[in-house]
Amino acid sequence: MGVRNALWYPLGVPRSLPAMTLSHPALTFTRHYVEMVLVMVAGMLVLGAGMAGVAELAGPGMDALRDDAPALVLAGMCVSMCVPMTAYMRWRGHGWTPTTEMNASMVVPTLAAIALQATGTLETTHDALMVQHVAMLPAMLAVMLARRGEYAGHAHH
Repeated sequence: MGVRNALWYPLGVPRSLPAMTLSHPALTFTRHYVEMVLVMVAGMLVLGAGMAGVAELAGPGMDALRDDAPALVLAGMCVSMCVPMTAYMRWRGHGWTPTTEMNASMVVPTLAAIALQATGTLETTHDALMVQHVAMLPAMLAVMLARRGEYAGHAHH
């Protein structure tokens, strides 16, 4: 090791250590997760706003729906995330099985939140929406971890 290398690599760390590049599996996996969360948020904003507009035009409005039909509000929120997630995953080249699994990671927490509210465990629709959204994030991560290769690599089926 020359003087120049000794200055830059004082502990003798070889230059051949793998660099964390954008193609590194851990970064690819993380990027996928962040992208999917952003797709969900975009869906909530765009489709959720559209659904709220329809509810206003139809008469009851979102406030009335939250009070009178909380399961419908929760299901609508789930749809507003699943539709863009399906489009995103198919566009990224994922097959129907991982796409369906990812949608299930949003549907199952939605059904749980609906059940918790129906039994009185959660008092308000807002509480149910919070449970729905918070539970989706680890559920999505669990699906991704179960298929690490699907989300950490670039090759999709």
